[in-house]
Amino acid sequence: MKEVSFGQYYPVDSFVHRMDPRLKIVFLIGFIVAIFVANSFYGLIACAGVLILIIAFSRVPFVKILKAVRGVLFLVLFTAVINILFHGGEHVYWKWKIFTVTREGIVFSAYLILRLVLLVVCSSMLTYTTTPVSLTDGIESLLTPLKWVHFPVHALALIMSIALRFIPILMEETERIKNAQKARGADFESGGLIKRIRAFIPILVPLLISALRKAEELGDAMDARCYGGKKRTKYKKLRFTWRDLVGFLTLAILITGVALLRVYVGDIV
Repeated sequence: MKEVSFGQYYPVDSFVHRMDPRLKIVFLIGFIVAIFVANSFYGLIACAGVLILIIAFSRVPFVKILKAVRGVLFLVLFTAVINILFHGGEHVYWKWKIFTVTREGIVFSAYLILRLVLLVVCSSMLTYTTTPVSLTDGIESLLTPLKWVHFPVHALALIMSIALRFIPILMEETERIKNAQKARGADFESGGLIKRIRAFIPILVPLLISALRKAEELGDAMDARCYGGKKRTKYKKLRFTWRDLVGFLTLAILITGVALLRVYVGDIV
């Protein structure tokens, strides 16, 4: 759990870090759209190429990227195995009772694995290269039109930012409580599934209490600083630069290219 990287910020001065958070949020949404629009390996390879460029210009270590993928490794492998064993097709390699391994199933599983990895990595890159404060400002700015209908945009952006920031904090707290329980003789590895689930109860109760305590302390700190005024000012103003123009053009080219590949290239199988 201590290796969970989602929600963590990697501080470094890079091209991607200096981009406007609003553009990075829009880029992430557009990138996810491009991933789902792609219906062939050519489209996913184009998305992977753009993502590799983003990683290179962000100067985020490759080890960090692997940690992000490792967090969903079980889901990726489980999805791949299910599709390999149950996806039908004409070219059968092996068959036993209800299980069938076909060429189409293997190709489709590889396609899903690549899509899931791209989704996880691109989402992690947003949190790696954007501080929680910048994310809050970016979300609030993008949702500004909702203020016209008296929607609490700032409160929503703050809630999302705090929830995102609390992910690594709660993971660290879980690891600390687990180590403390192990020092007292708790066993989390042996026994069946029911026994292991019961063994985690001594972790969940202190974790819930700790989360409520941290939330209360955060609320008290915000009240002590008179947080909650109607007209709040910002220390840093968000401004679009030439870097954001490059990012927007890259996204436009990617979506256009993937859409053309979808029209002129067949499906994956």
